[in-house]
Amino acid sequence: MKNKKILIIGGSGFIGYHLAKKCLKHNCLVTSISLTNPSRERKIKKVKYIKCDISKKSNLRKKINKKFDVVVNLGGYIDHVNKSRTYKAHYLGCRNLVNFFLKSKIKVFVQMGSSSEYGKIKSPHSERALCKPTSIYGYSKFSATKFLLKFEKKNFPFVILRFYQVYGPKQKTNRMIPHVVNCAKKNLAFDCSDGRQSRDFLYIDDAVEAIYKCFRTKKILGKIINIGSGRLINIKNLIQSIVRIIGKGKPNYGKIKLRADEPLISFPSIIRSRKYLGWKQKTSFEIGLKKTINYYK
Repeated sequence: MKNKKILIIGGSGFIGYHLAKKCLKHNCLVTSISLTNPSRERKIKKVKYIKCDISKKSNLRKKINKKFDVVVNLGGYIDHVNKSRTYKAHYLGCRNLVNFFLKSKIKVFVQMGSSSEYGKIKSPHSERALCKPTSIYGYSKFSATKFLLKFEKKNFPFVILRFYQVYGPKQKTNRMIPHVVNCAKKNLAFDCSDGRQSRDFLYIDDAVEAIYKCFRTKKILGKIINIGSGRLINIKNLIQSIVRIIGKGKPNYGKIKLRADEPLISFPSIIRSRKYLGWKQKTSFEIGLKKTINYYK
């Protein structure tokens, strides 16, 4: 991959930062597109940063060229209230990128899908399942997926990776795990749900490895692939584990109500990730959680 040109949409975000670091280790040339400049702790000296709103196609023509080997779309925005902004970021952003690079010579376009596309259908989720998204985020992601699938037989080299709960160092502190860690280490009381939900958690290094493998594997083109550990973690048990490891913290269970569109159980079938991508989780949840806690300490 030496000197390969990689474009990361959302390169100043959590997953984008770690992906950029990995690409640089393999001597790639990395460009990042984001709505905002990266925070100081996520800024990487050798990355070229461009501010651009991909939901406006005129911006793409003005600010970037088509001379990339790989395009990774991690761009997006999650807001369960501002539905229009969420839809534009995920669906229009994807559509504009695909149309922009359609006649280019890119080797692969990696689209970050989401487990939210499945909605409340029964787990484990199969990529062949009929998706029934219940949130605006899931609907927007699924709209982008349906748009991409139209190009399956048009020689556009795409793959859709449906991620589950990715966590690890440098994640924003408004996300669940870093929020609980920060409250616990300060011995603060914090509100949370009753913890009935169960989710599939994946450490950031494993998530980034899955993306990077797409750069070199043609078998994945045109496919949807779930990316997760295949292991369910109960949310209440997770919170209790963090409090136990840190030795303090005061969770107030049941203070936050579950959203009506929120499934209680969500985890993937991971057969395709092994079959087509040759990928599987390497970092156990216990080890990943300790690494994350140590970072925020």
